[in-house]
Amino acid sequence: MASVFGLRFTPLCSRPSFHVSHTSIRLASFNKPNSLRLSSSHNISGVGVALLQKSCQISPRPQVSTPLTVVAAKGYKMKTHKASAKRFRVTGRGKIVRRRAGKQHLLYKKNTKRKLRLSKMHPVSRSDYDNVIGALPYLKVNRQAQ
Repeated sequence: MASVFGLRFTPLCSRPSFHVSHTSIRLASFNKPNSLRLSSSHNISGVGVALLQKSCQISPRPQVSTPLTVVAAKGYKMKTHKASAKRFRVTGRGKIVRRRAGKQHLLYKKNTKRKLRLSKMHPVSRSDYDNVIGALPYLKVNRQAQ
């Protein structure tokens, strides 16, 4: 508690208390660990002291100790091989299908029946499933589909 002009004042919060005199303002408890970090105690004006006391009145900070929660990371995010993503599709039953080779050029010498057969989607062989799934990790595939 501080007394100025015969009046007693109680500190408003844990900030250091100030004494007001006729000519200057001086800091009473400057060596406390929670004291203000000021370059010079002579540069404090009366307005600054009023602002410090008002801010202390308006929002006193309650000391609540909450445990720190650490969230573990899931790991590395897999990347999709974009060239493979353009070449493979998944059917409704979960099979991986692909296009047949041989229908890009030199079509004049291929008969219509052959071109029609090459146009259809063809299922990927079981021996290549691991390679395709490795390139497309987020592909929703039924591994037991035949």
